[in-house]
Amino acid sequence: MTRARRVILEVPSPTHERELIEAVARSQQLHGDWAQPPRTAAEYATYLQRLARPENLGFFVSTSDGHIAGVINVTEIVRGAFLSAYLGYYALVPHDGRGYMSEGIGLVLDTTFREHGLHRLEANIQPENTRSKRLIESLGFRREGFSPRYLRLAGQWRDHERWAITAEEWADGGPGRGEVTP
Repeated sequence: MTRARRVILEVPSPTHERELIEAVARSQQLHGDWAQPPRTAAEYATYLQRLARPENLGFFVSTSDGHIAGVINVTEIVRGAFLSAYLGYYALVPHDGRGYMSEGIGLVLDTTFREHGLHRLEANIQPENTRSKRLIESLGFRREGFSPRYLRLAGQWRDHERWAITAEEWADGGPGRGEVTP
């Protein structure tokens, strides 16, 4: 467990199933067609199985009083010369818009760059999701491009903008960030 000022990163486990499913149900309007979180016990079990593979990491962003405020996933980790992965995330009602995800993603960037030795993370965001783009840009990600019909969500192929950050960019990005050596 990694601690920060207002949030705690927790590894998803079977004990979180009910809380997450209830939070996802409360958050359906917030997520719209932008995210497909687990909505049932079977989907949650599949999610945990996916996280058990070495190419994936998952984190719950929990408030200091123990409520899950959001989910962050680092997936498709490629080692070797690439040292890269995809970053996915979503907030949960009623904790959205309070800065918990910004703090949580910052902790995940520290963890993936320092502890897991990754060099690059990419976040793919639908162009209309302005809140998500503002969040990721505030953390130092840069827009790299546009991918038409990139991901299939809610039954449709959806366009995405590609945003990325490297370990060096994160280390140089501001106070409280030390040197990262991949």
